[in-house]
Amino acid sequence: MNLREAREVIDALPADPDASRMFGQAYETADGSTVIPVAKPGAKPLGIFVVKDGKASYVPAVDAGRIAMMGILVGLVSATLAGVAMVRRPPWPDLHGDISRSH
Repeated sequence: MNLREAREVIDALPADPDASRMFGQAYETADGSTVIPVAKPGAKPLGIFVVKDGKASYVPAVDAGRIAMMGILVGLVSATLAGVAMVRRPPWPDLHGDISRSH
């Protein structure tokens, strides 16, 4: 089971009415895998355990919005630090000098 199939299974799972449970009801998929949902108390999905052919694997639920927000924050912090560094010591040469013509 790849990440896309796991994401589809996570999205298709019904909401668990018992929000204090950490592991949900096991489901059988079309390809013969057994899927066990995992959640925090409060019904936030963390991922699923997939049991297939006697082997178990864990597929985390990826929150794309959180990853995008972290990218935006890293960009803003780096732009702010670069701006502060340029104000304190600009990268261009110092051109404050006297220019005089000789006759």
